[in-house]
Amino acid sequence: MAKEKEIVQTNPTEIEALIERFKQSAHNLKKEDAELIEKLLRTLASLVRLLERKNLSIKRLRSMLFGPRTEKGKEADGNNQGEEKAGDPETTPPAAQKQERRPGHGRNKAGAYSGAKIVKCQNGELKAGDRCREEGCWGRLYDLNDPVVLVQFVGQVPITATTYEREVLRCALCQRRYPASLPEGVTEERYTPSADATIALMKYGGGQPWYRQARLQESCGIPLPESVQWERCEAMADAGHPVYLLLKRICRDGEVFCSDDTGVKILDWEKAKKELKEKDRKGTQTSVIIVETFGGDKIALYLSGRKHAGENLGGLLEERSAGLPVPIQMSDALARNRSGDQETVWAKCLAHARRKFYELKEIFPVECKFVLNMIGKVYRFEAETKGMTAQERLEYHRQHSGPVMEQLRQWLENQIEEAQVEPNSALGEAIGYTRRHWDGLTKFLSVPKAPIDNNAAERGVKRFVLFRKNSLFFKNEHGAAVGNVLMSLIESCRLNGVNPWDYLVHLRRNGSEVRKHPELHLPWNYAKSEAEPRAA
Repeated sequence: MAKEKEIVQTNPTEIEALIERFKQSAHNLKKEDAELIEKLLRTLASLVRLLERKNLSIKRLRSMLFGPRTEKGKEADGNNQGEEKAGDPETTPPAAQKQERRPGHGRNKAGAYSGAKIVKCQNGELKAGDRCREEGCWGRLYDLNDPVVLVQFVGQVPITATTYEREVLRCALCQRRYPASLPEGVTEERYTPSADATIALMKYGGGQPWYRQARLQESCGIPLPESVQWERCEAMADAGHPVYLLLKRICRDGEVFCSDDTGVKILDWEKAKKELKEKDRKGTQTSVIIVETFGGDKIALYLSGRKHAGENLGGLLEERSAGLPVPIQMSDALARNRSGDQETVWAKCLAHARRKFYELKEIFPVECKFVLNMIGKVYRFEAETKGMTAQERLEYHRQHSGPVMEQLRQWLENQIEEAQVEPNSALGEAIGYTRRHWDGLTKFLSVPKAPIDNNAAERGVKRFVLFRKNSLFFKNEHGAAVGNVLMSLIESCRLNGVNPWDYLVHLRRNGSEVRKHPELHLPWNYAKSEAEPRAA
């Protein structure tokens, strides 16, 4: 394969000089052609200036035209410092040497369908120990313990309905009515727990707006108006509210906190902005806090309001139990993510630092490729720590990632101190950001269990962004509270490998018990026999 040509770099000064030389030697061209060439050169000069000062503008334009690209890059070629050759056993970790799975086939093993109903089919006429029915064969049958599996998919409308027409007999003398009984297992409840769980999961777990659900249901002959869907979601949130409050109390004593926030619109608060003073905070956002407890359980907490993620985290830590170790906080380096006056070990997101160089890789290909290669090595070492204890992971990173990060730090310092990069350029600002926050970016080398990035919270934010993209806003503070409760429960189930639909059905079906003993109905222990001793 032909080697890719190196990108020729220029600057506005060179282009302006070229324009002046062109004007002096363009006598043989038509006036229109000369003006067009001059315009093209000035356009090129403007683009170069734009890339030097605001490097994201062109990338954003390209993203708008062609869609966003993934940040995963190909392996570097063999011409730059910091590279790794694919398949080299001395430089490539074992996980990277494994054969990659063929992408795009879309098939899953039968074991991947944990929510599927299992039906065991037995041979009706044969059993282990019987003689073989093949003519001329005297062998006996035995069980292979390796069944042939068929995963069959069936479809239905999200919400279905059954009409029970109950015969009614009435006494001709006293007029007493005798309606027929409902079938066994059928209650008088109009909306069953499974219906409430489905409506809530479609809205707050899948981002499906109510009006789309209403159209789908109506077209299938089962009308479900938007107002009814809101009432059912409200009932579902009411059933799960005791667990949500308990999750908040558990969060304050967590071990690792990953936090981020994104904007949200609450219509009642939008109207109240007019009455606020100029210095008052007017923005509203939804904070996502992903907490890992000392027992290894994970909690997703959604909080909507005027407070930023750092303020919400500080509010949780204010009620933290005495005597616990200082918690680990992971976020990006924005000041609003600080936890106020509460003491934390603040680890900062390496993925955010990496992104600053990734966005510049086409403008500064050599320098950015080196940085991306160094950070890529660290992430491959992080993949190797899967299954290790916190202390084993720390020692592994110190041994393997430590030298890589030290090499990267020395390179960043040399770029500025030896004047190889202009500090005010886009690359200089990326280097400056990484150097300023170096201590937080390398906490995973000194603190056990310190995350390497904030991707856990970023994924939680994506869930809400999908919801906001389709539903646009909350009507009032009560609607935001309902959304916070349901999204927190659904995402907490996902983090702990629990089927969120089953869990919501369980909460709705056992509402009175959930209010009395919410600790027995947490996502990670509600269906286990040891729920009571764990809750205690």
